Amino acid sequence: MSSAKIALIGVPLDLGAGRRGVDMGPSAVRVAGLGKRLTSLGFDVTDLGNVQVPQAESLPDHGPAEAKFLPEIAAACTCLAELVSNALRDGQMPLVLGGDHSIAVGTVAGISNFYRAQKQEIGLLWIDAHADMNTPESSPSGNVHGMPLACCAGSGPEQLKNLLGYSPKVDPASIALIGLRDVDEIERRNVRALGVQAFTMRDIDERGMRFVMDEAIAITTRNTAGFHLSFDMDFLDPESAPGVGTPVRGGATYREAHLAMELIADSGKMLSMEVVEVNPVIDEVNRTAELAVELILSAMGKKIL
Repeated sequence: MSSAKIALIGVPLDLGAGRRGVDMGPSAVRVAGLGKRLTSLGFDVTDLGNVQVPQAESLPDHGPAEAKFLPEIAAACTCLAELVSNALRDGQMPLVLGGDHSIAVGTVAGISNFYRAQKQEIGLLWIDAHADMNTPESSPSGNVHGMPLACCAGSGPEQLKNLLGYSPKVDPASIALIGLRDVDEIERRNVRALGVQAFTMRDIDERGMRFVMDEAIAITTRNTAGFHLSFDMDFLDPESAPGVGTPVRGGATYREAHLAMELIADSGKMLSMEVVEVNPVIDEVNRTAELAVELILSAMGKKIL
C-alpha cells in the first residue's frame, strides 16, 4: 500500500440510520483484533480513538424530518475530516471504522481536501448494496445514511455537500459504485443524472467480479492520485454478514468480497479506506465484525501464499 503507517479512527455514529446499533461497530471491529492483525502484516498502527458523537437519546429532537439529525452529523463529519487530513499530513493512511455510512462525507472531505491542496483529484470506489444517492427531497425516510454519495458528488444537504467550503469533493466521473441491488425509485434518477458509473449485482453475476473491479479501478484512477475505498458491509449477502445496518438478500459471497479486496490491494492505488454499517446488535457472536477484519486485511495486502 502507499503507506506503512495506518491511523485507525472510529466514528460511533448511528444518527443517520433508521435502525440503532451501528454506533457499536468500531468497538466490534477492534474487539475482532484489527489492530494486532494489521501489525502482524508489518504496518505501524496508531489508534486515534473515536470521534465524539452524541447519542440520539441526549438530543432534544430529530431535526429536519427530511434529513434527520443533520446538524449533529455535519459536526461529526467536520471533526472526522480534520482527523483524516491530519493523518495524511503525518504520512499515515486513514482507516475509518463506522458507524453508519453518513460518516463517509467526513472521510471523503478530509482526503479530498488534502489532495486538493496538492492540486490533485481523488477517485472514489463505493462498494454497497445501496446507491446512497438520495437527497432530502427524494429520500422516503429522511435517514442521512442514504445520502452520503450524493453529497460527495455535489448534491444533497448543503451542510454536508459543502463541508470544508467546496463541492463536489469528487468528480462524479471518477466515482464507481459496486454491488447495487436495492435502489429507491427516485434515487435511480439521481444516479443517472450525476453520471456516476454503477455496477449492479447483475453486472457481477454476468461479467464476474474480476471484470467489474478492473473497470471500477480504471475509472477511479484515471487522472487521479488514487482512490478512497468506502466499503459497506451490506455489500455481502446476509448469510455471510448478518450483522449489518440494512441487510439485503442477494449480495456478494465471501469469496467474491475477498477477491474484490485482493484486486484493490494488487492495484496499489488505494489512498484510504473506511468500513461501515457493522451492527453488533443483530450480529451472531461478532462474526460480521470478524469478517470485516478479514476483508480489511485482504485490502491491505494479505495473501493466501
